[in-house]
Amino acid sequence: MELGLADKSALVLGGSRGLGAAIAQTLLREGATVHAAARDLAPIKNWSNALTPEEQSRLCAVEVDLSRRESVLALVNTVLSKGRIDILVNNGGGPPPGAAAAVSPGLWTKQFGPMAAHLFELTQALLPGMVERRWGRVITVASSGVEQPIANLAISNGIRAAVVGWSKTLAGEVSQHGVTVNVVIPGRIHTSRVDELDNAAAASRGIPLEEVVKSSTALIPVGRYGTAQEFADVVVFLASVCASYITGSKIRVDGGLIKSI
Repeated sequence: MELGLADKSALVLGGSRGLGAAIAQTLLREGATVHAAARDLAPIKNWSNALTPEEQSRLCAVEVDLSRRESVLALVNTVLSKGRIDILVNNGGGPPPGAAAAVSPGLWTKQFGPMAAHLFELTQALLPGMVERRWGRVITVASSGVEQPIANLAISNGIRAAVVGWSKTLAGEVSQHGVTVNVVIPGRIHTSRVDELDNAAAASRGIPLEEVVKSSTALIPVGRYGTAQEFADVVVFLASVCASYITGSKIRVDGGLIKSI
């Protein structure tokens, strides 16, 4: 299948590791120009060493701190000064764990910026070009907690649910202009973030990490954690010309983990 990405330009947030890195690398393999954004650019340099020289020529590492609005605005100026952005992958880090009743009001406010408000503003800044060209893709990485709330991840469950509502609303506003807007939901994809959550669960329950992984795996019909590449393949398909009739959707990449219909 020809994905039609050879003349497209993408901005991938969280491109230094995990899901973001896998998405950026897959877009590069499909011929897109990729701006991989992160706070720390060293990991991007490290994984770029495995690229072909031609792929490296299409990669630009750009610095951004999603917790700082001024950094997000600077990112917009940087990428637009280099040309257009056709594909935006909103992929931010996860907040600290905690129970809903224990989260302080200040922490809710502190996390809402980088997890939601700053992504909204970034997307809004890049949309006019997509609308003018009548082609664009906005893909936001969420969490299975928006479908089935995850215990002790109250901040993630709450704020990411707001992001899904924003995404669905935006899809209805811009799809007539050739811009699709979708959310992709990872299940237990083996990344450093999932390792952190598993370690936190092991510590809070006072059991070995291996037991946490075993019990988590038992809940997945496929019988294993997913890979970052499996997740990236779905995101890159949604970014392609082949996915022009998919918008306003939540796509699960979870091995059957989420039990809701």
